[in-house]
Amino acid sequence: MEVVDGPSIVAKPDRSCVGIRLVTPFRGMFAVRDRLMAELYSWADDRAIAYGHTFFRLHVVDMDGPMDVEVGVVTERPVQGDGRVRAGVLPAGRYATLTYINHGRRANGLLRDWAHEHGLTLDRAASPEGERFGCRYEAYLTDPRSEPMKTRWQIELAIRLAD
Repeated sequence: MEVVDGPSIVAKPDRSCVGIRLVTPFRGMFAVRDRLMAELYSWADDRAIAYGHTFFRLHVVDMDGPMDVEVGVVTERPVQGDGRVRAGVLPAGRYATLTYINHGRRANGLLRDWAHEHGLTLDRAASPEGERFGCRYEAYLTDPRSEPMKTRWQIELAIRLAD
């Protein structure tokens, strides 16, 4: 894993987005992510919607069970969804962030350990479904359509902090 920036605390505003959310097992989750990205790009392009970074949001994490995830894109302004693709917001707040290349699992561990060592409380709660996050996502700073090698993507990992 190569750390490009951070870990650090960054204040972020509300950001409009559209995305596709579903529940999928951890095993095979990234293949599902890739299919959803292609579907979402096609949907947005067909409607001439301007969008920025792609993100992969983890709403509920259960490494041994179903994962509640969302693939989305940040939009310049609110956009109307259509049922499968839903409008949303990446919420404002203070986030623990780390920008890295390769080895997402290690990056997640590093960021969580750093937050714990610095006495930061993540916006998360235990639930019967797994660990539920107020907002936890990976923003793909490298456009996945222009770089097919995932091990070369520059990714910002962000986990909102509790107030």
